[in-house]
Amino acid sequence: MARAATTTDAFNAVAEPRRREILDVLAGGERPVSDLVDLLDLAQPHVSRHLRVLREVGVVDVRDAGRQRLYRLNPLALKPMHDWLASYQHLWEERFEALEGMLEDLKDQEDQA
Repeated sequence: MARAATTTDAFNAVAEPRRREILDVLAGGERPVSDLVDLLDLAQPHVSRHLRVLREVGVVDVRDAGRQRLYRLNPLALKPMHDWLASYQHLWEERFEALEGMLEDLKDQEDQA
């Protein structure tokens, strides 16, 4: 089965590491393209191309502010990803609890030696 185009859904769009970096920066608030270019050390056309994909799937919104275009996250578009990942949370909790138990056992053994 062919993979969906990155512009059809948010999951595919954020699978690209550079786009996740852009989202990480935008999590701190609105930014113009020039800030993203500087912070990510990417060429402006690359940043613009990634922003276009993120806009098309609705993960990023843009607004005009004078001569600048400011980009910001659209948290509602990220909710399906959050909900999907949350379904796996119990797996991580179980593993961390098991690890904590092993570490406590090791510490007890060390204390007894």
